Amino acid sequence: MGKEHPSTATTYNNIGEVYRSLGDYKNVLEWYQKALAILENVLGKEHPDTAVTYNNIAVVYHQQGDYAFALEWYEKALAVWEKVLGKEHPDTAATYNNIGEVYRNQGDYAKALEFYEKAKVIYEKVLGLEHPSTARAYNNMALVYKKLGDYKNALAWHEKALAIVEKVLGKEHPSTAMTYNNIAGVYYAQGEYEKALDGYGKALRIDSKVWGLNHLHFLRTRGNAEYAHERSGREENFEDWLAETLADE
Repeated sequence: MGKEHPSTATTYNNIGEVYRSLGDYKNVLEWYQKALAILENVLGKEHPDTAVTYNNIAVVYHQQGDYAFALEWYEKALAVWEKVLGKEHPDTAATYNNIGEVYRNQGDYAKALEFYEKAKVIYEKVLGLEHPSTARAYNNMALVYKKLGDYKNALAWHEKALAIVEKVLGKEHPSTAMTYNNIAGVYYAQGEYEKALDGYGKALRIDSKVWGLNHLHFLRTRGNAEYAHERSGREENFEDWLAETLADE
């Protein structure tokens, strides 16, 4: 097939993915750039496969905390998606979401909300009001409102997300547990530690079933719950609370 065949580029991208899973970002970027050179030359700069590689490169910079380069590459991908797939395509929405994530990481919450809102509108229109991607958009908006100290809006959006994931994914799905954890985090930030404990308890019951007691997801939520328990001033031992919570099916 030769060194400039799209299938060769796919292989280069796959090698890059392996390095990314290993956290070897230097080699990731080297292989993604090899793939990109082929795709731009053979398929052109406005081909969806080229946009995927732009996005892949952006993700690497994003994970490294190099937000300026992440935005540059996400915007390259976005320009292709908007032109080739249209401004109301889920892939376009996903890139809006990624850009919003970068701005949230930078602390630019107004910009983050702007792009999360763009993604939300597309997901609602194209995928519907009960799709997991729509729920994810609601959760993302809630996270920004929490950062802004707007707890009322944060809870409202998390609750909207929860209604979707419980209905579509089920009451014992990891995304449901994550949303309970997020809701608990808002209550914790407000100093409502009993409500926080209730949310963390619901998340822990799901995580214990899905992941087990030694998984990172369970341990992270357990840590959150322990802080809330300590702040609540409850007299019972945390371990007793945890045992009772996990037994309360």
